[in-house]
Amino acid sequence: MSDAVIGRRALLRGAGGLAALAALPSLAACGTGTSRSVGGGGNGGGKTVVVRDSGGSYGAALQKAIYTPFTQETGIQVKVLNLDDAPLLAQIKQGRPQCDLINNSMMSHTKYLKQDALEALDLERVKSVKSAKIPENQITDHAIGSSFYGQCIAYRTDAFGGRKPESWADFFDTKAFKGARAMVHPDGDLPELEFALLADGVPMDKLYPLDVDRAFKVLTRLRSNIKKFWDSGPLPGVLLSREEVTMSTVWDGRIADLQKQGVPVERQLNGMRRQFQGYAIAKGAANVDNAYQLMDFSLRAESQANLAKAFPSNPSSPLAYEKLTEAERNALAGAPQYYDKGFDADVDWWLKNEAAVTKRWLEWARG
Repeated sequence: MSDAVIGRRALLRGAGGLAALAALPSLAACGTGTSRSVGGGGNGGGKTVVVRDSGGSYGAALQKAIYTPFTQETGIQVKVLNLDDAPLLAQIKQGRPQCDLINNSMMSHTKYLKQDALEALDLERVKSVKSAKIPENQITDHAIGSSFYGQCIAYRTDAFGGRKPESWADFFDTKAFKGARAMVHPDGDLPELEFALLADGVPMDKLYPLDVDRAFKVLTRLRSNIKKFWDSGPLPGVLLSREEVTMSTVWDGRIADLQKQGVPVERQLNGMRRQFQGYAIAKGAANVDNAYQLMDFSLRAESQANLAKAFPSNPSSPLAYEKLTEAERNALAGAPQYYDKGFDADVDWWLKNEAAVTKRWLEWARG
């Protein structure tokens, strides 16, 4: 799971959030972005490319698995920019983007596109899209999906007398599976309406458009058993470790770390919600050619596999999994045997409804 998601929704509330924040001139100076040295024009010729990523452990993994090998192969130096969406969008709108390539959620890319902040892609310049067999639903005119994170169930294996929750119905059943629960706060990720609907018997392929009223009715049945709403990736693990909850929703990549620490936890991937991360080129980027080269390199099956070895990232390329050992592959929620257990979040639906759902969720949580 990418650190980019942590706190992301505290900043953005629906598709209008970026536009409102971009209108504030002072935002152009915000963030922790590195200052760029101009490397060549849009037609290439420079030996620099500036990429935006979220930093943290994810950024360190990208450096090891992607950026350093890319520089070794091409001679192009990669400079990293850690900048939030709003100030970066403000820069683009002013015609002065600090970065060339943007590594971000596909949902954020869609928001950027609505603000005319991305270059239209020439897919002929991204050969790895075909060679890595990137899924068609992750290829758009302005962004390409490179990986995903899954939101699923984490549970204590010592809590239910040897029984294992098999579904979201079990997550919502506090009589058969006793104990407190934790679920996400909108400051951490999208509200988990889909899980409530799955628990109520809605088939996975019939979720969208979400029945919001029905989802909140189901959530209300569980409300008194929800001990905490988490807003950062590590918090579900903390709650499970302290035995404050017996089950929590969680980003799938967090489970392995808990298990290494000796916490008796396991994941259940049935009904997992997938959200994709991907690449786009900033409108007005100074090093467009180099951005295409780094995008192409990053999307290679072997590059995605190398990143998965360094960070619990689920490659979008099905060929990447073939380049992993069986143990490495089985640790990932994107492995072939798990993939059909989950579903893709409907980005278009959430873009239209996130603000209204979040407002209702906050009122619901307050009781």
